[in-house]
Amino acid sequence: MTVQLYGIPNCDTVKKARTWLESNGVDYAFHDFKKQGVDETMLRRWLKQVPLSLLLNRKGTTWRALPDADKALAENADGAIALMQRSPSLIKRPVLEHDGTVAVGFAADQYAERFHG
Repeated sequence: MTVQLYGIPNCDTVKKARTWLESNGVDYAFHDFKKQGVDETMLRRWLKQVPLSLLLNRKGTTWRALPDADKALAENADGAIALMQRSPSLIKRPVLEHDGTVAVGFAADQYAERFHG
């Protein structure tokens, strides 16, 4: 069982997910968006399983600070991918890859179902 968690270490939701995984004995590898970046292949793989509206965080301060021209780019997958690569903080966190599936965000009950279900 391969578990990969993607995010930013100081994000509160990522911290909750990491704590849950560790306290439930789930081995995982962590990919730090800020240090390791995000490549197009990764984003396209995720977008095959989750809608852009879920993956792109339009509620955070990074989104609100974008100029309208950049926000307009996010209306299609190619533009949104370019924005997320340039500013990984635009990706809703955490992203979990496990056994070929992708989940975005963290909820303890959903993780429990996924790993202990």
